[in-house]
Amino acid sequence: MKSPFQEILSSEEEIRDLLGYPSELVKKKTVHYLDIHCRNFISISPLLFLSTSDNQGFCDVSPRGDAPGSVLLLDEKHLVIPERPGNRRIDSLRNILLNPRVGMIFIIPGLEETLRINGKAYVIKDEKILEQMKAKDTKPILGIGVEVEECFIHCAKAFKRSRVWDNKSWVEADTLPSIPTILSDHVNSSEYTEEVIKKGLQESYEKRLY
Repeated sequence: MKSPFQEILSSEEEIRDLLGYPSELVKKKTVHYLDIHCRNFISISPLLFLSTSDNQGFCDVSPRGDAPGSVLLLDEKHLVIPERPGNRRIDSLRNILLNPRVGMIFIIPGLEETLRINGKAYVIKDEKILEQMKAKDTKPILGIGVEVEECFIHCAKAFKRSRVWDNKSWVEADTLPSIPTILSDHVNSSEYTEEVIKKGLQESYEKRLY
């Protein structure tokens, strides 16, 4: 298929000519360890997005949601994300085995600024660590340990433009996409009808969160 893109930039200089350079505040805001502010932010964040890529550059972003405090802070350079039950694709884990570089965005509901953390990740099964991340009396089988390399606050412009925390901007419930319909169409199998998928999702959400 012919690309629709006709004016593709190929250098940082071309981009800088159009967008300029960051301010002194932006250039100096990065810290290289989990200070008290980063630790507090993480401790009250119930949701993060984890970005990974494999050794060929194919990328993945995975949401990780849990009760605030579920990400374990070991010290100023190390944190652990519990690997809760999912769909068993293990995209993030496979990528980490091939390329340990990861990026994370931590979100706090109602706060428009986010915390970004980049570092080096490991798939771990340290029993003493995993024991500390029990939820509903269930210990995670694995965890994602991260050696923190840089942390910085990301400004609120994306959240202000999207108005994501303003429920007046939310679409009406009856206009939301039907996930069973989408999955049934994508799988394209008579075995997986909308009703079968709907029941399967409901059972998974009710019985297999932990």
